[in-house]
Amino acid sequence: MSASAATVPPRRPAWRGTLALRVVQSVVWSLVITGLLILMAGKNPLIAYQHIILGAFGTWDRVVVGLNKAAPYMLAGVGVALCFRGNVANMGAEGQIAMGGLAAAVVALAGAGALGAAVLPAAMLAGILGGAAWAAIAAAIHLARGVHEVLVTLMMNFVAWLIVAEFLHGPMGEIDAGFPQTPMFENVAWLPKLVARSDLHVGIAIAVLAAVAAHVVLWHTVTGFRWRLAGASDRASHYAGLSRTRSVLGLMLVSGVLSGIAGAIEVLGVHYRLIEGFSLGFGFNAIAIALLATLKPLWVIPAALFFAFLETGALSMQRQIGIPSSLVLVIQGLSLIFALCAVGRGARKV
Repeated sequence: MSASAATVPPRRPAWRGTLALRVVQSVVWSLVITGLLILMAGKNPLIAYQHIILGAFGTWDRVVVGLNKAAPYMLAGVGVALCFRGNVANMGAEGQIAMGGLAAAVVALAGAGALGAAVLPAAMLAGILGGAAWAAIAAAIHLARGVHEVLVTLMMNFVAWLIVAEFLHGPMGEIDAGFPQTPMFENVAWLPKLVARSDLHVGIAIAVLAAVAAHVVLWHTVTGFRWRLAGASDRASHYAGLSRTRSVLGLMLVSGVLSGIAGAIEVLGVHYRLIEGFSLGFGFNAIAIALLATLKPLWVIPAALFFAFLETGALSMQRQIGIPSSLVLVIQGLSLIFALCAVGRGARKV
């Protein structure tokens, strides 16, 4: 045996550096650090973690809450993931959700008597159009005036909140409600249940189907290849004769449609009315979910479920053992950061 062969270092085991190991490591570090924070708050970390698990999965009703919460996250997350894939920094999912919910609520309230059973599909269609129109406005401002899409989509979130608030404080608001909200929708406008005698609505099934459809479009169609090429290299897409205007408009419209559906599902399947601030946090959570899924539409499904059940369990822990709400947000944020560190590589491979 030669000297050079004798000094070859041993090969690392195949399991080291894998995604599974990184996920396990991230979970361990997250538990350790958040446990120290819980100790500093004077609480027992083991009891806190127990309540997180029980709050997310302890009963069927808790599971239903997590699944219903995951549906809009999943829809908006898929839209954001597609935009980021195509190098379109869409930060406006929150505003698109708000406008989709507003449009759905207008139809649900105004059309219940005239449309009868058709009010539900009409309200869902209105939600789609509301989200798509809001996204199209942002895309038009970006393309026509050269305003960066991050700036225009972020600012339009605030405009959407103000429009929703104006409707609730004006013609759509419930009189003497004590909180800005519309009257309850008629039962005919409620989203149907996926499981009888439970609060689980069909929104989670719609969201999963949307993620599967987005995966097929992204990886098995010419349009999806154009989006991926635009995201991988502006020079390559320009050399291939692809239109950035067409890509930006298409991606923003798809994201707006998905976010509009998310808004409609939230008001028609969870609150059964439009309430002020119902969309707050959805858009930025969708961005985190898209990154957690490494911009892969199918991976948005487990990422959204993880996020929704983590949020549900953390809020339950807050109620049960009295951890401050600010610490709950820190725990959620740290858990998400460690998860992002575990899976956040290779997000933009064509």
